[in-house]
Amino acid sequence: MNCAQNFLCDFGLKKGLEHLDAIREKFLTITDRFAGLQAQWLNVHVDFPLLQRIGLPITIGSVYYAGIKIHETRIIRLLEVLLHGGNSLGGWTARHIHQVVLENFQLSEKAYGFNQLRYDLRKLKGHGLLERDGSRYAYRLTPKGIQVALLFLFFHKRLCGPLANSRFHHLPDP
Repeated sequence: MNCAQNFLCDFGLKKGLEHLDAIREKFLTITDRFAGLQAQWLNVHVDFPLLQRIGLPITIGSVYYAGIKIHETRIIRLLEVLLHGGNSLGGWTARHIHQVVLENFQLSEKAYGFNQLRYDLRKLKGHGLLERDGSRYAYRLTPKGIQVALLFLFFHKRLCGPLANSRFHHLPDP
């Protein structure tokens, strides 16, 4: 279970009623930024040409990248982990991503190996959904990657999941 705990000293603020205006001003900025991001996340439209383009393999120079399909479970899990990267502002290392995917989805090393993760990261990077953080081997989603991740997750959690659930769970006969 992840727990977020904010201490005033983490924001460069002091306790006390005399500092309430500074606290209010700082937290108003944080809340505005969060509301802006949430509005951006909820403003996801189904872009079928984008899904079609991402699903096709591409070649950049002499490097071939396989297409990304909307039903690939490994990619959906990976995008979900990368999307919830609020605690990794400097980007995610491949080892950290692998560990979080294994923990969050109760997978074994054999079910999702490190080489499979590296292949998936390479594919996301080739399609412009993932970028390296400077010269470090740390990764983060690009703005296009955030939109695609949200689209994939909304599709699976809000559309396919409820439809499949209602299809296989029948009401009892009266």
